[in-house]
Amino acid sequence: MINYEEELKKFQPSLEVEEMADAIAHEDLTDLTDVLRDILSEMGIVRR
Repeated sequence: MINYEEELKKFQPSLEVEEMADAIAHEDLTDLTDVLRDILSEMGIVRR
């Protein structure tokens, strides 16, 4: 029979997942606001 408490104690998350989470958290992602601002700027409606 599996002892779930013991298995949980041994669990360690994958390093790949932790590395990916750090990369995503520190990435400067373009969002919809940035895209719209760029489009409006190109059209001359809004200045950057």
